[in-house]
Amino acid sequence: MDPSSGSSITTLLKEKRLFPPAPRFQKTAHVRSLAGLRALSKEARRSPEKFWAQAARELEWIKPWRKVLNWKPPFARWFVGGRLNVSSNCLDRHLGGARRNKAAIIWEGEPGEVRILTYQELHRQVCRFANALKSLGAGKGDRIAIYMPQVPEAAVAMLACARIGATHSVVFGGFSAEALRDRIQDAEAKLVLTADGTYRKGSVVKLKENVDQAVSGCPSVQKVVVLKRTGEPVHWDSNRDVWWEDAMRNQAWGCEPEALDSEHPLFILYTSGTTGKPKGVVHSTGGYLAQTALTCKWIFDLQETDTYWCTADIGWVTGHSYVVYGPLANGATTLMYEGAPLHPQPDRFWSMVERHRVSVFYTAPTAIRTFMRLGEDWPRRHDLSS
Repeated sequence: MDPSSGSSITTLLKEKRLFPPAPRFQKTAHVRSLAGLRALSKEARRSPEKFWAQAARELEWIKPWRKVLNWKPPFARWFVGGRLNVSSNCLDRHLGGARRNKAAIIWEGEPGEVRILTYQELHRQVCRFANALKSLGAGKGDRIAIYMPQVPEAAVAMLACARIGATHSVVFGGFSAEALRDRIQDAEAKLVLTADGTYRKGSVVKLKENVDQAVSGCPSVQKVVVLKRTGEPVHWDSNRDVWWEDAMRNQAWGCEPEALDSEHPLFILYTSGTTGKPKGVVHSTGGYLAQTALTCKWIFDLQETDTYWCTADIGWVTGHSYVVYGPLANGATTLMYEGAPLHPQPDRFWSMVERHRVSVFYTAPTAIRTFMRLGEDWPRRHDLSS
C-alpha cells in the first residue's frame, strides 16, 4: 500500500520505465529506433497489402502469387495462387552457402545429453523421415498427430509433414490420453508420432502408454511411429506400431518438397479445452510463414551469430512459431530443452545460458515470476554475459 497516493492498493500493472538500447546493439538492429518502429507501423496500417507482400518476398516461392489478399469477411486468403513449401524455406534455401554447416538446432535433454544438428544434417533427417511417412501411406492432405517429447525428432516430424503436404497436429506431451484422443478423432489423424517416454522433473513420463489408450478409440489411425527415448519397455502392437529407426532405415537422403498452395493447411492446433470441447485452429502455409518469419526476425532481432532460446514447448503455438518455423526460416540457431526449468536445481536455465552461450532468451511471464520469487542468487552463480 502507498499511503501518500490515497489508494489502498498499489498497482504493479502500470509500467512507465524506459530502457534505451545500448548504442552497439542499436547500430546493427533490424529495427533501430522507436521512431523507426512507429514508421513501420504507420506504413503497415496505410498499406497492409504492400507491407505483407514485401515481407513475403523474403521467402522462397515456387510459384509467385497473383493477388496479395482476397478479403471476403470473415474469410481472408493471402498470396492467392502462390505456391511454396515451408520445409524448403526452413532448410533447403540455407544449404547453398556457409549456413549448411551452421547449427540449426542445439538440444539438451533433461538428464544432460547434448546434440547439435547442422542445417545440412537436419535437412537429411527431415528428407529421410518425409520418405518414411510416405512409405507408411501418408501424403498431401492427410493429418498426422505428433505427441512427442521436446527432442529434435519432434521438429524433424513437423518439417517432414510440411515437406510432403501432410497437416500436422502437435499435442502437448503433458496432455492426458483422453485429451489426445479428442484431438486425434477431431482431426481424423492417419498416423500418430510419439516416443516410448520423456523425462520430466527426474521421472519418466510414459507417452506410449497414453497413445495406446488414446488410439483404441480412433479408427482413423493406421500406424503409430515410436521413437526410443527412455528405453522403458512398452506395449507393442505389431500390426500397428513401428519403431522410428525402423521407419527411417534404408530411406533416401533426398525428398523433393511439395509445391503447396499458399492456403494449404500447414497445421491444426487445438485450444486447451478448459472451457469446453477443444477447438482446432487451422493455420495456412504462406500467410503463416510470412508473419512468423518477420516477427521472429524483428522482435528477437535475430542476427547471424545469435544462439536463440525460446523456452516454450512445441505443443503450443509459441513453440511452433518461435522454436521451429520462425528461427529456421531465418537461418538462426535455435535451442531446445526437454525438461523442467528447475530440475535438478533452480539454476537449470542459467546454467544452460552459460553452457550454450545463449544470446537471445525468450521465456514466459510465469517463469519470470518464479525466477523473481527464487531471488538473484541462482543466476549470479553463472556467466550470463552472452
